Amino acid sequence: MAILANKQTRLIVQGITGREGDFHARQMHKYSGIVVGGVTPGKGGMELDYDGDKIPVFDTVGEAVRKTGADTSVIYVPARFAADAVLEAADAGVKLIVCITEGIPVLDMVRVRAYLDAKGGSLLLGPNCPGLLTPGQAKIGIIPASITMPGKVGIVSRSGTLTYEAVDSLTRAGMGQSSIVGIGGDPVRGLNFLDVVKMFNDDPDTDSIVMIGEIGGSDEEAAAEWIKQNVKKPMAGFIAGLSAPEGKRMGHAGAIIEGGKGTAQSKMEAMTAAGIKVATLVTQIPELLQQAMAEKR
Repeated sequence: MAILANKQTRLIVQGITGREGDFHARQMHKYSGIVVGGVTPGKGGMELDYDGDKIPVFDTVGEAVRKTGADTSVIYVPARFAADAVLEAADAGVKLIVCITEGIPVLDMVRVRAYLDAKGGSLLLGPNCPGLLTPGQAKIGIIPASITMPGKVGIVSRSGTLTYEAVDSLTRAGMGQSSIVGIGGDPVRGLNFLDVVKMFNDDPDTDSIVMIGEIGGSDEEAAAEWIKQNVKKPMAGFIAGLSAPEGKRMGHAGAIIEGGKGTAQSKMEAMTAAGIKVATLVTQIPELLQQAMAEKR
């Protein structure tokens, strides 16, 4: 079992004929063959050759869903069009929408979140995220599959690069992953830490959880409060920005500290109080997770 995506996922790629969309769609399909179609307005009727597999291109998401049975979409559309791409996918009944695009205006995402929350029926991952990967089953987005291996550790992270470093460290330590989920760092987005931690907590094939956050916002503190009361699985975590000068703004638009909340120290304290082993270096995560697992046993 895995969360969000597996071998049965039927994926369409919005922006499939663009440079980024085409490159990553080929990588995703080569990994597990889940790409069933793509969407580029004005290019409907094309067929793309993915190592012998014919991938149809449609003008609209609605047509793609009707003709392929797609239940998931990944978006590689320029920022000025990406919000409308998310809305189109939701209107077509797509269950999981993964938005890789960065630089989407905050006001556009406020509009998207209001619509999705009111409509229901679709989960959004991102924007400005690396996507997700269930080792051996499904790759949606840009997480490099070569550093992953199937296993029992669930990973949720705001940072793409730190996700890769953590996954690589776990793999080198012989600790495979159940699913890897990058939620992105924008201030207005879809799934948050708490949403994904709840999924991992309910997943019988996830035995332990890693949570990687950064300064700004209060999502990590909110998740830690719930974890303290509800999660019995071993956990390790990391917060980026501990050594950032006071008032420093990190790269992510969501990395803004307000009212004393959102500091690296406050997040680390909240996570420690929830029983999470907090690393000062990402490479320490495997060792701390093993310690947490030993203590639980």
